[in-house]
Amino acid sequence: MRISTKGRYALRLMLDLALAENQVVRLKDVAARQGISLKYLEQIISVLQKCGYVKSMRGPGGGYMLAQKPEQYTVGMILRQIEGSLAPVACLDGEENDCVRQESCVTLRLWKMLYEAINDVVDQVTLADLVGWEREINGAMDFVI
Repeated sequence: MRISTKGRYALRLMLDLALAENQVVRLKDVAARQGISLKYLEQIISVLQKCGYVKSMRGPGGGYMLAQKPEQYTVGMILRQIEGSLAPVACLDGEENDCVRQESCVTLRLWKMLYEAINDVVDQVTLADLVGWEREINGAMDFVI
């Protein structure tokens, strides 16, 4: 399983908003701080806004902010909105495994273990944890992940 650039950038965007601590942040400023294309961030913010993770403020002082507190978002929640399934193999993507080989597939057990491990990690780490780690490493707000 590989997290795409879009998934990594979504985490960076959400972390940037979390570090702003309830202040409205212009996407243009996030793009400059993070070294990410504004157009690409606009695509990502659209998805995050549609699912209710961020809210926008219009007008001269407008921009974006988190819709909830950072501790209410897990890395898994964010990645699944952007990436879809985090399953390492296609047969674990849906609710039911309809692979004709599942009864005799020796590696299925491995893939299930890997999938559970991935979910355990991303569902346990919150945006608030990332904020804490960011401050541990870099201190103040001007950062690049």
